[in-house]
Amino acid sequence: MQGVIGAFSELDSTVHAIEELRKQNFNDIAVFSPTPRHELDEALAAKTSAVRRFTLVGGLMGVTFGYWIPIWISDYWPLVVGGKPIASWVPYTIIGFELMVLIGSLSTVFGMFALARLPRLTLTVGYDPRFSSGHFGVWVNAGPDRAPQAAELLRKNGAEEVRNER
Repeated sequence: MQGVIGAFSELDSTVHAIEELRKQNFNDIAVFSPTPRHELDEALAAKTSAVRRFTLVGGLMGVTFGYWIPIWISDYWPLVVGGKPIASWVPYTIIGFELMVLIGSLSTVFGMFALARLPRLTLTVGYDPRFSSGHFGVWVNAGPDRAPQAAELLRKNGAEEVRNER
């Protein structure tokens, strides 16, 4: 990956730089921030995470499995007591709920790791230790033809340091 990284000391200038980059059709932008800030999310126009789909599918699989196992066991080894139904759904609701929570949460963790591509074996391009202690960083993926334009936009919006990264 080739691009430009800019270091900012103020949040407002970082947000303005991201907005200007997006107006100039730079869409592959990454931001490094010492703390999560909603202003950066709004400027990046981040899409909603797909992790919730993993949670939904895992929860549905868990509740299905939680009902299926005791019903299968009751049908396989029937215990007839006073003419009551062999497989009743009411007592199996506890097992269904517990397995829904268990498998739903495990699939959420799996989805979070899978979509974040963790573990990441290579170093993050453009990361600077200053971005963990008060500065903001904006990484713009730009080829050699558009890198000077991206660097100029970052400087114009108040970047303290701008450098090309590879």
